[in-house]
Amino acid sequence: MANKAYQKTYTQLEAITKATVSLRAQGVSNDELAVVDGRLAQVVKTKGDLVTLQIFSGTEGVPTDAAVTFLGEPPVLKVSEGLSGRFFDAYGHPIDGGPEVEGEVRQIGGPSVNPYKRRQPSEIIPTGIAGIDLNNTLVSGQKIPFFADADQPYNNVMAQVALRADVDKIILGGMGLSNDDYLYFKHEFESAGALDKIISFVNTTEQPPVERLLIPDMALTAAEYFAVDRNEKVLVLLTDMTLYADALSIVSNRMDQIPSKDSMPGSLYSDLAKIYEKAVQLPDGGSITIIAVTTINDGDITHAIPDNTGYITEGQLYLRNDPDSGKVIIDPFRSLSRLKQLVQGKKTREDHSQVMNASVRLYSDAQNAKTKLENGFDLSDYDLRCLDYAKDYASEILAIDVNIDLNGMLDTAWKLFAKYFTPAETGIKQKFIDTYWPAK
Repeated sequence: MANKAYQKTYTQLEAITKATVSLRAQGVSNDELAVVDGRLAQVVKTKGDLVTLQIFSGTEGVPTDAAVTFLGEPPVLKVSEGLSGRFFDAYGHPIDGGPEVEGEVRQIGGPSVNPYKRRQPSEIIPTGIAGIDLNNTLVSGQKIPFFADADQPYNNVMAQVALRADVDKIILGGMGLSNDDYLYFKHEFESAGALDKIISFVNTTEQPPVERLLIPDMALTAAEYFAVDRNEKVLVLLTDMTLYADALSIVSNRMDQIPSKDSMPGSLYSDLAKIYEKAVQLPDGGSITIIAVTTINDGDITHAIPDNTGYITEGQLYLRNDPDSGKVIIDPFRSLSRLKQLVQGKKTREDHSQVMNASVRLYSDAQNAKTKLENGFDLSDYDLRCLDYAKDYASEILAIDVNIDLNGMLDTAWKLFAKYFTPAETGIKQKFIDTYWPAK
């Protein structure tokens, strides 16, 4: 690499750990990029003239007299409309065979939008998935995680959301994707003809895990350009935040920092909050909405990663297998959107909240009936109808492979009510019964 006039090169390392090197250097800033023995690195700590750099690919084989060239700037991304339809690596370089993108150079990982400029979220983002639109309505400017066991098809769901969401731009941040997952996203986006509004930043399992740490910042820098500068509605999809946190842990451990709960670094909360707090509704109509997958182990939400996530975000979505329908659904009991009341019945049909509540209550009655059956109790006629309803509700509404608009979801729910119950058993207000109960 040819040195530029402003670049500084040193050749004497004072310390080498599993992931970092330290040396004496002048005029170096935090987050600045450098090249150490031909490997990309980033400044993670400065104390006087003692500078510590994290080497993304690890320090194995780095000699004490390695050449260290400081590049004079932190990681950056060139932003323009040219980002649309493209796939990039963790450094913002194209991986799709296309040309480099020209545009304004922006530093990644900057501060969140000034609170003064934020507005209360008020616009629905339809996804075509009833577990979201009907029961846990997504609102522009919201931040919400997908909690899923590692064997759940969460990347399939993220691809579906990307193709169905009614937004101006979709930005995918893939961390630790298998090559199969990467190719799956690429194939789905290309086949659907939706590349013109999708931008993807990808780190695969073949690449250094610490490179995952750059992915969210790259994705959100692009999101801020389209939302703030161009007043567009942007949905950011991040998968998998557990692998992101694992990369944080790798760096922390290699720097000999004392781990916190579940071997996570003590900074985990602030590291996650820095990402999620980029979600915003702006006064001119632009917005950044974040859906992020967090994989969990056997439904354990007490682990440090989902536990900290829950304190930062505005609800959560749970994927689970439904044994009755044989399909994957978004669990109506464990899922929650804390902002859905801002749009339900205001930006959606008047019967939305009533239908949602009745649907989930009747589904809960079915679970109670199942418990009675498992314990050897006789089932009433109402119990039997609830069980039949639950199977149809899961397969025709909750299943992630069902793609209908919100009004279609509401109409389907009314048909199921009329099929299995009397109006009184639904508990829905009479004025909505009079308007929406299907005629026989």
